[in-house]
Amino acid sequence: LAQAILAPVSCGFQPKARRSLPTHTMKRGRAGRGAKLKISLGCGVATLMNCADNSGAKNLYVVAVRGIGGRLNKIPQCGPGDMILCTCKKGKPELRKKMLKGVVIRQKKCWRRREGIFIYFED
Repeated sequence: LAQAILAPVSCGFQPKARRSLPTHTMKRGRAGRGAKLKISLGCGVATLMNCADNSGAKNLYVVAVRGIGGRLNKIPQCGPGDMILCTCKKGKPELRKKMLKGVVIRQKKCWRRREGIFIYFED
């Protein structure tokens, strides 16, 4: 249903030090990391997707989505351009049983562009 590519670094998330900000400077959305357009999110945690690069991994299992805080009983979703934490279920033995970083590049679920057209991929 979706495809991803692996990032060159194959390790887990690096936790950042939290700092408290005054309430009047709090930002909404992506916390000032750039504007990501709202698109329909096509895959969530526990999705099994194809790997689209030449790393040797065939199937990737999504474990977590980067930048999703979480809510009780709500599954974290991801779409094209989102960074994910995944494991290789099928592929080279040296890639298996490790946490890998990946980026979602395609999804089957259609999303709307600002000019009004809907885009989706076959795979």
